[in-house]
Amino acid sequence: MTKLTKDNLFKVYDSKPETAMDKTTRVVRQMVDEEAEQRDAKNSRLRNARAEREANTPPAPKLQQRPNRVGSKPVRRGS
Repeated sequence: MTKLTKDNLFKVYDSKPETAMDKTTRVVRQMVDEEAEQRDAKNSRLRNARAEREANTPPAPKLQQRPNRVGSKPVRRGS
């Protein structure tokens, strides 16, 4: 009788070939990851540009407000 070892006792199964659904899932995840990286890069670039623009732009002058007419009564016309 042959001597039993882990090599001849258990069958070694090769990994299954990649199915069409597995391939599609892998490709879609890769595309989504790339789009996310591009979106993050664009957002950080725009955020930095906005911060630079705000730092270089002088503040807008304040507009003078008219004084409120507290206590004045509306004028009635007619009658």
